[in-house]
Amino acid sequence: MNARTRTALATALILGIAAGPPAPAALATADSSRHAAGAGTRAEAPDAAALLAALAGLPDSDSTAALVRVGGTDGVWRGSAGVHDLVSGAAADPHARFRAGSVTKVFTAAVVLQLAAEHKVDLGRTIRSYLPDLVPSAYGQVTVRQLLDHTSGIPAADLPGTTPEERYAHRFDLHDPRDMAASALAEEPEFAPGAQQHYLNINYTLLGLLTEKVTGRPFADEATRRVLRPLGLRDTYFPGADPRISGPHNHGYQSFPLPGGGTELRDVTVWGATESWAAGDLISSTADLERFVRALFRGRVVPRPQLAEMFTLPGGSVRQYGSGEPAAYSAGLSVITLGGRQVWGKTGSRWGYTTAIAATRDLSRTLVYSVNATDAKGEGMNPRALSLMVAAFGEPSA
Repeated sequence: MNARTRTALATALILGIAAGPPAPAALATADSSRHAAGAGTRAEAPDAAALLAALAGLPDSDSTAALVRVGGTDGVWRGSAGVHDLVSGAAADPHARFRAGSVTKVFTAAVVLQLAAEHKVDLGRTIRSYLPDLVPSAYGQVTVRQLLDHTSGIPAADLPGTTPEERYAHRFDLHDPRDMAASALAEEPEFAPGAQQHYLNINYTLLGLLTEKVTGRPFADEATRRVLRPLGLRDTYFPGADPRISGPHNHGYQSFPLPGGGTELRDVTVWGATESWAAGDLISSTADLERFVRALFRGRVVPRPQLAEMFTLPGGSVRQYGSGEPAAYSAGLSVITLGGRQVWGKTGSRWGYTTAIAATRDLSRTLVYSVNATDAKGEGMNPRALSLMVAAFGEPSA
């Protein structure tokens, strides 16, 4: 993959080695099959060779494991590679659970859009009208829709630590969503509501609080009742204050600099996620996320009139804050053109894990992956994840 391809794709998709002998690599394993396309449809089966190549060589300095599911009407391919953990060197569990990071936002958006379909939430109404005791007059014009598509102008919450080392020291801190929202809302707006787009967790923290206010139930309970349970997502759950991953899971690692130079890998599998809450604390599996994507795009999660919000970018001349790039985020999803096809989806990362769901609108091709990235919160996109995206869908358009 050339540098131009890497830069273009990483720009579009970003949200967001140990000393001693390396652990033995597990061989990539894969299962592929082909579904017949419907009449008049040109089927192009997943490129098994490219996908296998994208999994080759694990573990390496960037990733310790990867789990992949490619599906859709064009065909099916599944693969896994790497290790369960660096101590045992056992093969990665292809059915493992993992931290889905900001893929959580798609679930949160789905809940809010369901409430909109039930006339319990008006997307054009201000968030202050729902949470008057929390949202000050400075943000009195911010609408629910602007939270969904990150055009609110509300800055990030104040959280401790900026470096991986500092964040590691605070990994078990508990964060209250109302306190996080209050810290953000005490600051000056970054821009006028609707004028620009800045992807930030705070928007979905407020949507979680909105859900609780409207339904009278904890956000996790409401999302479970509305989305997880009806779809039978048995490996998917909201961990709350528990910093562990319950059930089978592959370990996550983060690279940390050493005082005298070089780096070391630390096991960061156990790490609290209360700072992410409705914006990024979900734990899931590739099979569950694949099922969710299929159901969502088919209109089985969100009614089709409201589902259109997920496939609609902000109108007018809205650009991304700081970079000036065109707006790329809708309600819960983002979009890019790969292999000549428009691909909608969402990436996410937590310490030790980076995840993505992606699909064409017609579900001819879907992709779900979990990569155990050693710098999941670093700048740019993990090279392994980038290779998987290109192998599944093709190169980005010029």
